[in-house]
Amino acid sequence: MKPHGPEPRFVHDYLGYLLDQANHALHKDFDAHVRAAGLSPIEWRVLATLHDGQPLAVSRLAHEVLAKQPTVTKLAQRMEVQGWVTLQADRADQRRTLVQATAAGKRLVRPLVERARAHEADMLRTLGAAEQAALKRLLVRLARPSDER
Repeated sequence: MKPHGPEPRFVHDYLGYLLDQANHALHKDFDAHVRAAGLSPIEWRVLATLHDGQPLAVSRLAHEVLAKQPTVTKLAQRMEVQGWVTLQADRADQRRTLVQATAAGKRLVRPLVERARAHEADMLRTLGAAEQAALKRLLVRLARPSDER
């Protein structure tokens, strides 16, 4: 016997849709804080990626922030003018440019990183610690290129 009511739609159980919905829920409120700090979402991703680590090659940074390399090259040049990053030739390979957050860039992004952590904790509050860890572990596995899975 079929249950009464409308059939569930394909998208309601489709992984891509569910991931997009979760991503939207995570970012819809947080983006206002990013914009209030004077950053675009991609500038936020660049500074959040660079603020606590070593310089990254533009190609690696583009991969990390989910953007095309030419876009990140131009963006990094604009962010250098803003004083948020520095660009330098890679000593090991002069063809590569390394991008590093400046002290000003780190100061700008630090409160946003803390707010992002708090926002994430709020979003995940309905999950237990083991579920949160499992969710992140599974997402990392899914995000790997298929030849690495």
